[in-house]
Amino acid sequence: MSGVAPVEHNTQGIAPVLDANTTPQEAREAFRRGVVRPTCGIARGFAQANMIALPREYAFDFLLFTQRNPKPCPILEVLDPGNPKPSIAAGSDIRTDIPLYRVWEHGELVDTCSDITDIWAQHDDLVTFLIGCSFTFEFPLMEAGIPVHHIEAGRNVPMYDTSIACKPAGRFSSTMVVSMRGIQPDRIADAVRISGYYPSVHGAPVWVGEPEGIGIADVQHPDYGDPPIMEDGDIPVFWACGVTPQAAVMASKPSFAITHAPGHMFLTDIPDRSFMV
Repeated sequence: MSGVAPVEHNTQGIAPVLDANTTPQEAREAFRRGVVRPTCGIARGFAQANMIALPREYAFDFLLFTQRNPKPCPILEVLDPGNPKPSIAAGSDIRTDIPLYRVWEHGELVDTCSDITDIWAQHDDLVTFLIGCSFTFEFPLMEAGIPVHHIEAGRNVPMYDTSIACKPAGRFSSTMVVSMRGIQPDRIADAVRISGYYPSVHGAPVWVGEPEGIGIADVQHPDYGDPPIMEDGDIPVFWACGVTPQAAVMASKPSFAITHAPGHMFLTDIPDRSFMV
């Protein structure tokens, strides 16, 4: 199963096939050339990461926020102020190697773009946080025979704001964002067990069934990503999501921030098995 998703935008008029067999390096190069698409289903066997970059004055408070909320915000790497070169992906550049970025001012979304080089040049002290992503354990789920419907359909994962409170830290507070996958009842225990092997990329689910119990009124209308595909008998299973920092930006209103667009992740060179426990 390749899980090829449609190319949403490509500034160079090139439409390379990005699928499970694409390497992280090949995907990052495609993103530099202007390909924009969600990264679910790409680069089987390698970890993906959420991203947020904040001015240095906010970095300690946000680091404390991640330490107090490791389920939605498991840290993979923190870069020095102004450094755009992650060590978890050789030759990569955080300014160009994510397919789609969001730019925030005082908690308001002010821009969406596929290259932040010029914006980065105006802020010389940005501290970048790379946070684990549940896309990392989707291939292990599929290898165990558990369908991941959004990959099969070439769509983005559905994500939702919830009523689950995160622990505040300094200037940051928010509720948790979750991603959802519909799973047959007889495979839920397997999905919990398999994802639980990967605590650095959100680990086991935070909620199973009854979305109203965590403040989700209608699973067919996600706050981020695409509407879910649910087969007969599927139970909604919810995992903590690395879009939670964007909820914290909206709630806490730092003067400036750059994040990935939900579902458009940074692909690392680190094998997903490296994060198993």
